Amino acid sequence: MNGLGRRSPPADGSRLNLFSDSGALSHYSAKRTISNRRKRLELRRLKSRSDDHYSKKRRVGNESEDLEENRATELSLSYPSSSDRSSENDVVSTRLPEVRDSSRGVLDTCLAHGSISLIGRRREMEDAVAVEIGFLTTDDSVGFDFYGVYDGHGGSRVAHACRDRLHRLLVEEIEEEGGLLETTTSLLVDWDKVMVACFGKMDEEVNDSGRRLVAEESGLASSATVGSTAVVAVVGEEEVVVANCGDSRAVMSCGGVVVSMSSDHKPDRPDELERIEGAGGRVINWNGNRVLGVLATSRSIGDHYLKPFVIAKPEVKVIKRTRADEFLILATDGLWDVVSNEFACQVVRTCLAGRMKMKFPAFGREGKFNEDMKESRAEAAAAVLAELATARGSKDNISVVVVELNHTGKCTSL
Repeated sequence: MNGLGRRSPPADGSRLNLFSDSGALSHYSAKRTISNRRKRLELRRLKSRSDDHYSKKRRVGNESEDLEENRATELSLSYPSSSDRSSENDVVSTRLPEVRDSSRGVLDTCLAHGSISLIGRRREMEDAVAVEIGFLTTDDSVGFDFYGVYDGHGGSRVAHACRDRLHRLLVEEIEEEGGLLETTTSLLVDWDKVMVACFGKMDEEVNDSGRRLVAEESGLASSATVGSTAVVAVVGEEEVVVANCGDSRAVMSCGGVVVSMSSDHKPDRPDELERIEGAGGRVINWNGNRVLGVLATSRSIGDHYLKPFVIAKPEVKVIKRTRADEFLILATDGLWDVVSNEFACQVVRTCLAGRMKMKFPAFGREGKFNEDMKESRAEAAAAVLAELATARGSKDNISVVVVELNHTGKCTSL
């Protein structure tokens, strides 16, 4: 053994015996062995950390796609079958038209939309919804889409008549109106004039029909007391036109700002009150302000027995479309009585962004319906608003239409 206390290697080149004659591990050998073990352990720890990091990264990658869904709000909607409209909820599904040519660089009218009608807590379904894609097309293949929501009272006859006829009368009125000039993207239409004329003709038709029914069957004298509010929207490539008669309502979201597209016709609205009293009528507070203590809206189609106090003249609003326009909501007062414009727009914006998770367990065809809902967030938004109104205690029928206005070129994939 040398002076350093280490065993000298044997001259014959044989393996060094790590143990001393007494069986104890030499100081040099023990230190080297411990060092090697530490290196191996360190390598194992590094490998383990690398594997863990890689696995974690893979898990994060797999879960990142579902992050929004995990954070989404789950809302369970339960609706009975729509086979019996007189006693159960009626769901109107989405229709997605084909993509139209947008090579001219204008805003497309190929819009995703969804609509729903629920009977709610009423015994009878008196609402009606109309969606007519491309109801009017110019010679230059410029299309206009029509959306309407009708809230009947005293029965569903007038609301159903409006659903079936109002958009047709509008086309007839536009075609009959002289001096219409077609441009490359739109019709130069006096929308206020044609809407007022269209609503007037609709009012005449239902009142004449009611009078004929009364003449034919004396038991139908109540037909004169049937009426309906109406809020309709015509969406073209350059403009959005809204006409309202009654207390249904249209609201638009533009660049995150809520824009009221209509004003409710309530009997206590100052200008409406003045008009009613000027015509010799009265507004009586009978469970709310009502014309002659009967009708809670000051304008409607039908209601022949309340003329001239209740009129069918709509208020019309026309705005130019921009790329900041997000969506349009049309709904009956069954929604607006319990949900504000701002909150309704917030809900729709959340749904259209894909941050609302929905379930429809009561349809009996959950898979197919959920698949349809994935294709139309607009319909999901309409359904959420209707369910929200029900949850907030709405006692009326609830009808909602949601139209995406910035859905250019995405008609088949939302």
